[in-house]
Amino acid sequence: MTTYIFVLLFIIILLLIALLMRRPTVDISSLREDNTRLRERLAERLGALTQNAIELKNISNDIANFKNILMGNKQARGTFGERQLEDLVADIMPPETYAFQCVMDTGVRPDCIIRLPYPPGDMIIDSKFPLESYNRMSTAKTDDMGIRKEFELDVRKHIDAIAEKYIIPGKTAESAMMFIASESIFETLHRDFPNVIDYANRKKVFIVSPSTLWATLNTIRAVLSDIKIKRVADKIKRELGYLLADLSRLSERAGKVQQHFSQATVDIEQIQTSIGKITPRAEKLRDMDFGEEE
Repeated sequence: MTTYIFVLLFIIILLLIALLMRRPTVDISSLREDNTRLRERLAERLGALTQNAIELKNISNDIANFKNILMGNKQARGTFGERQLEDLVADIMPPETYAFQCVMDTGVRPDCIIRLPYPPGDMIIDSKFPLESYNRMSTAKTDDMGIRKEFELDVRKHIDAIAEKYIIPGKTAESAMMFIASESIFETLHRDFPNVIDYANRKKVFIVSPSTLWATLNTIRAVLSDIKIKRVADKIKRELGYLLADLSRLSERAGKVQQHFSQATVDIEQIQTSIGKITPRAEKLRDMDFGEEE
């Protein structure tokens, strides 16, 4: 029995030695190549992450700058609104149909004037907005009715100022526009302060955002094109009237010339008739024998 056990153990040892001898060798060069490729991929991933981090930082800086514009001093906000207004108007309207910071006869200097024939007349666009009270309202932790009322009053005062300065009977259009450079503020007014919107409409001061101003300006441009086409059509019609009058006079004068030619033809025919009568008589006179005197 012991012999069998030793034989079995010997066989197991031989099998283990055979398995160890069959174990594949490790390719060191292949492992080095794999490590090199792995390091390259890791470097690419790290580069992409670094670039994304830089872009994210730039976006954060842009958001911070935009917040500083909205929350900062009044002059910076006014410049931002004016610039956005100028870009919108310049992209849509023909150059001869608008002017920026142009002094009116009354001495006021509106942000933008849209040149329209009278009626309706020039339309004024104001890009200022009372953001101080809006910022206080939006940053308040509770729904303070006093702050909301203050914001509403500030907007109404600004609407009154626009209506008083920029709606002049006989000189400007019967309405003006108040441009708000923020779509969110525009939405807040329409959602939470419908009374302010109604008040502005009664004052004929239309509140517009970048998107609604874009649509409004495109409509105005189409109207101006129609007016220009109508003016050209009227001019062509007037010129055609002059041409028809000239043609009528030319036809009348041609008729008179024709009458003169017709009369001349009759006169020539009568002259030829007279010549035809005179010629035979002259021939008779020539053939007559008057005799010779002795």
